[in-house]
Amino acid sequence: MKLHFAPTSPYVRKCMVVADELGLSDRITLLASSAHPVNRDASIIANNPLGKVPTLVTDDGMALYDSRVICEYLNDLGGGQLFPASGAARWRAMTLQSLGDGILDAALLTRYENMVRPEALRWAEWTAGKLDAIHTSLSYLNQHSSVLAGELHIGQITVACALKYLDFRFPELAWNQAYPALAQAIAPVLARDSVSKERALPA
Repeated sequence: MKLHFAPTSPYVRKCMVVADELGLSDRITLLASSAHPVNRDASIIANNPLGKVPTLVTDDGMALYDSRVICEYLNDLGGGQLFPASGAARWRAMTLQSLGDGILDAALLTRYENMVRPEALRWAEWTAGKLDAIHTSLSYLNQHSSVLAGELHIGQITVACALKYLDFRFPELAWNQAYPALAQAIAPVLARDSVSKERALPA
């Protein structure tokens, strides 16, 4: 398999965490990619018209995207249990995954607004709205930290990757101090080798 890879992408991290947990990382070749929202990478577009990472090309040549599809494919390929099969447990895990992805979406849009958009065109209220979405989501998780309990699943992984990205790009938010119940509940997931490791392209 081949994965269009950017080392700072939290969505790539999410896929690699799943691959690590399922013992599949050694079967994935990482392809250097630059998923810039303006200067688009033709090598990604060849496999994914959206030009986004992660994009996975399977061994039989099928291109899969986005992270949600890739992670479920890897879980199926590895015979994993990171996606509960049915019932309330599945919907809880999938909804938690959506919440984690939403935090990441808001964080990435904030970064693009402040790092990619020309300064004269930046919209402060837009940034404030996206940061508020992050805080309301973290506040929810802090108040309902029990949703992070139980056997490891895709929802917990996604939230952990979102929090790692906030540490990396938005350290001033100091989420672990502002939301202590969340920090305590997610600590075992953040401590897993698959989540804590930093990945780079092979030398």
